[in-house]
Amino acid sequence: MKPYPCTQEPIKIYGLQHHLLPHRFWRLPEEMLGEVSDGVAKRAKSPVGGRIRFRTDSTKITIHVKLKNNYVDWAIPLSGSAGSDVYIGSKLNIRYAGLIAPKSYEETTALLTFEKNNELEDITIHLPRNVELEDMVFELEDDAHLESPTPYTFELPMVFYGSSITEGGCATRPANAYTALLSRWLDADYINLGFSGAAKGEPEIAAYIAGLAMSVFIMDYDHNAPTIEHLERTHEPFFKEIRRDQPELPVLLLTKPDFDLRPEEAAQRRAIIQRTYHNAKAAGDEFVYFMEGERFFGDTNRESCTIEGCHPNDLGFMRMAEVIYPMLDDMLRYPKKI
Repeated sequence: MKPYPCTQEPIKIYGLQHHLLPHRFWRLPEEMLGEVSDGVAKRAKSPVGGRIRFRTDSTKITIHVKLKNNYVDWAIPLSGSAGSDVYIGSKLNIRYAGLIAPKSYEETTALLTFEKNNELEDITIHLPRNVELEDMVFELEDDAHLESPTPYTFELPMVFYGSSITEGGCATRPANAYTALLSRWLDADYINLGFSGAAKGEPEIAAYIAGLAMSVFIMDYDHNAPTIEHLERTHEPFFKEIRRDQPELPVLLLTKPDFDLRPEEAAQRRAIIQRTYHNAKAAGDEFVYFMEGERFFGDTNRESCTIEGCHPNDLGFMRMAEVIYPMLDDMLRYPKKI
């Protein structure tokens, strides 16, 4: 078996800051960490939404993972907080290969060995949500071919900005978050800028996102606005910052999914976000879209869609993705259709 560091070409890393590799698998540039809140700075060091991809005909593959830290999250199991998901194949031909996770919260290493056929196939690893990644090494058979992965159908990434729900809390494994599900179903690259408890519509983050090359922007920080007044004060200015730099970028405005927990407050928040949308449409914006989170959990068994009435579980994330998928598909393919 021959080892390959995860940062070695032709292996590709998606969703992270490439200029910080191979030592830091972060989601924001290092120079930004002093400009944002401590919460954003801390969460930006987790590689959630990051994927490592390559193509090989090796029939046996071993993946070694080394984490910088590991700790208990009260609502997410070890598999979801420190685990990495592995998939074989691409586009519509994709199957699950397994989970790489430490055996306990005291451990920071893990490995997975699996087998596949001898065809050249894509391997995709979805990186952990909570912890920092130190290194990942792949072992392939000595005579195996290693190639660049099959390009995504939509190579220009979708960018998600928002709360712990956007970040993937509380999926039992990282690939079950609604962002990851949408990425696989759409065969689209993406960047996850969800910051648990910390994304509050800061101007510094808006300016950073406005400068990114992206296919669509999904604005989903309703949850993290500490008050209705804060959401009203920040939401439309945040959107306008993005729109000022990218006037024809498709932007989807979401409201939080857990409408039932505090319906009166949720309705007030929804009205603020709807106002941003209606104001943009009245000004002639043809690339802004709106979707209300009350729809996400469906009409039956809504109470089974969250951990504690707020954060979605795997069922909740699946239902979210199923509702959002058709609109995002249209936004990517026909941005002025809706």
